[in-house]
Amino acid sequence: MAQMIVIYEKPGNPAAFDRHYFELHVPLIRRLPGLRTLATNRGPIISLYGASDVHLVATLHFDSLADINAAFTSECGRALAADRQQLAPHANEVQMFLFDTRRL
Repeated sequence: MAQMIVIYEKPGNPAAFDRHYFELHVPLIRRLPGLRTLATNRGPIISLYGASDVHLVATLHFDSLADINAAFTSECGRALAADRQQLAPHANEVQMFLFDTRRL
């Protein structure tokens, strides 16, 4: 199993961000080839040190890193990457981590 974790910083207009994310971005994510599951946080994100500047964390599961690569080089993946620019136009507003997982 492989995962992609996407972390969005708090936007200037959280209501507009959420509307765009859940009404436009999520339907694109669900069309990614090879996507197994999609999950996001519900409610605030708290760090061990208190309040966080993070607004949304999304976790996408795929069978492998190769499947993640194939998904994001597909037509849908390219459209999703372009739409992500609408949500977080600056590189410092979003972090993405891709990795293989193992059960312990």
